[in-house]
Amino acid sequence: MKQAVADKIKFSDALWASIKQAGIARTDLLREARIPLSVVTGQAPLSTAQFFALWNELPGLSDDPAIGLRIATGLQGLAVPPSFLVAYHARDFRDALQRVARFKRLCAPEEICLDERGERGEIVVIWSHANGQATPPALVDTVFASLLELGRQGTATPISALTLELARPPGATADYENYFGCRVRFSAEQDRLVFRRADLDRPFVGYNAELLDILIPELDRRLEQQAQQATLAEQIRWVLRRRLTAGRPDIRAVATELAMSSRSLQRKLTDEGLTFQSLLSDTRHQLALEYLTDPEIEIIEVAYMLGYEDQNSFFRAFRQWEELTPAAWRSTR
Repeated sequence: MKQAVADKIKFSDALWASIKQAGIARTDLLREARIPLSVVTGQAPLSTAQFFALWNELPGLSDDPAIGLRIATGLQGLAVPPSFLVAYHARDFRDALQRVARFKRLCAPEEICLDERGERGEIVVIWSHANGQATPPALVDTVFASLLELGRQGTATPISALTLELARPPGATADYENYFGCRVRFSAEQDRLVFRRADLDRPFVGYNAELLDILIPELDRRLEQQAQQATLAEQIRWVLRRRLTAGRPDIRAVATELAMSSRSLQRKLTDEGLTFQSLLSDTRHQLALEYLTDPEIEIIEVAYMLGYEDQNSFFRAFRQWEELTPAAWRSTR
């Protein structure tokens, strides 16, 4: 059974550093993608939609259609997330890819799927909260290039891909073929990176069973904790979405609907590092963005649908979320 993963992504310092190396200022990127500056300080996580918006702006700001390859290679030598840390000490390339897939959920709602068929090992990436939105090409390139770099560095051999399929129109063909070492098929049905099965069998020079025995249980504990938090948080958000139009629900009303006492709910929230007010604010924020995309709904109606007693309270909250007024945010869309 797959564990629930919240729609929260922290843009890592290493990723910001690699983007800076590529000649892109983070303030320019945030401005073009219309993302609050609070994500820079780590105070606010990104949703998948916001994360995609950042990656969609990168090719234009860099004037480089293959900017994702530059970012991936720039990440080498920088601090790596837990999923890649354990992968570099795996037994072989296959084991490394499986460990990345297992622990990537600690960083993002991203599923890396490895499917071995005959002499081929096919990789596709699924974003759990994409909601039908296409994965930005620059993000696809960075993820695939990072996995190839993992294989090359881990095995200390110049592994090349068997094939690369990209669901975009042709462009920068030479860059991709030179980097991945294979022919590239554009306008494919799905983004897919294919390795030779023999390469998946290649042992890693940094294999360290003792280190893995130390790291894996802790990462498993974090995964379990994350799943529990996501489950409780999603249950509360579901209740809040239903009850907000009838006024601002309090923790007692939500606890009653979840068949527990308010004290029990508060204790569970505290144990999992959550607060009722933050979940209420997050739910209002997401609903506000949904309602504002519908031009038929007046802004004052949005305020009341979110349980605010007056329009000014809604305006103050919205400026904290998006650093724009609701009208200004709507006009940019």
